[in-house]
Amino acid sequence: MPLNTEEKIDPEQPASSRDYSHAWRALRHRNFRLFFGGQSISLIGTWMTRIATAWLVYRLTKSALLLGTVSFAGQIPTFLLAPFAGVLVDRLDRRKVLIWTQALAMLQSLALAALTLTRVINIHEVLWLSVFQGMINAFDMPGRQAFMVQMVEDRGDLSNAIAINSSMVNLARLVGPSLAGLVIAATNEGWCFLIDGVSYIAVIISLLLMPAEIGNIKRHAASMVEQLKEGWAYVSTFVPIRIILLLFALLSLMGMPFVVLMPVFAAQVLHGGPHTLGFLMAALGVGALISALSLVVRKSVRGLLKMIPIAAAIFGIGLVSFGYSSWQWLSLLLMLVTGFGMMQGMTASNTIIQTLVPEDKRGRVMSYYTIAFVGMAPFGSLLAGTFAHAIGAPRTVMVSGIACVAGAAWFWSRMKAIRKEMRPVYEQLGIIPPRPSTLVEEEVSTG
Repeated sequence: MPLNTEEKIDPEQPASSRDYSHAWRALRHRNFRLFFGGQSISLIGTWMTRIATAWLVYRLTKSALLLGTVSFAGQIPTFLLAPFAGVLVDRLDRRKVLIWTQALAMLQSLALAALTLTRVINIHEVLWLSVFQGMINAFDMPGRQAFMVQMVEDRGDLSNAIAINSSMVNLARLVGPSLAGLVIAATNEGWCFLIDGVSYIAVIISLLLMPAEIGNIKRHAASMVEQLKEGWAYVSTFVPIRIILLLFALLSLMGMPFVVLMPVFAAQVLHGGPHTLGFLMAALGVGALISALSLVVRKSVRGLLKMIPIAAAIFGIGLVSFGYSSWQWLSLLLMLVTGFGMMQGMTASNTIIQTLVPEDKRGRVMSYYTIAFVGMAPFGSLLAGTFAHAIGAPRTVMVSGIACVAGAAWFWSRMKAIRKEMRPVYEQLGIIPPRPSTLVEEEVSTG
């Protein structure tokens, strides 16, 4: 019986199988297993440093405005440098790029550790070291995202690799902040920075153990300026990627900076200390981990698109509710909901973009993803710090949540146009079967 041309074969129809034996299939690739092992250790240290930096700034200054300022200083280099970094990622050996970024990040953490443990650290040094880390991230994030497809030989396993990577990030988000809270309460922030610096050794070793040729890519004859223009033209004209990036630019500007205000909530709203901050961030990590694991068991990217606006709405509602809460148990529960919505949308969008983008533009496209996800955050952090100084942290987070819900509604209104542009790519990749009417027309035309 012939299928209707619109019958249940659009890019949004999820697979129906409930067999979960495929859930960890990306780990059958040796290079991805190495990356997974090294990053699992390193990311715990990274999250410890994030919490320790926020608490250090708040301890030194007691200022929500300076919390936002330090976050701005650490993220603005990504906004400025990421497009150029994306071009270089498409031209250079991606494995070597990541080895360099990890080594430099290790030096940054060790410098923070030395200054803090010797008790000579001041806010100016934190600012400049944050700027240095932001410059490293401008190259590391698009490099890491573009390298993902090279570690997984079977592109059909790419979505699973991205979901597993998100699970790894969020397991570290769960462990790292809790551990940081305990370490800070027992000693000081410097030991968190030292643990982070040492943890980078694991990921550097994992990269060195991969075959030397894995990061090699086809060299481009075009100039860097021409490649920069080509990347922008692709991102700005291809509707699915443009709309996804615009939504995440909004979420990054208005929603994500709530994290920089967590020390204020822990100390002033919930009347706790560094352990309270650790619990809040751990709850956020639990929600994000649940989200990531729910995506690991998926067999296909089909059905992910509609999750993006739904997740953005959950994220926004979680923020608005968190802003109202003054009870620790309720705030922890709302952080779990917020973390789920944040990670669900982030991972779904990353998976769709990585699936759609052609390999020769991957580094550049992922650099714009980095700008949308991280590059807009410095402006959001500065905005959040300014608003929190003027109207208080709770009201600031409520306004942020309302903006996220509005963004979700706008994205939903664009779904039809996005699906229309995605279908030909998904058909070409074999993710969905071609429309029968198209096949009939081809048979007629080829006679």
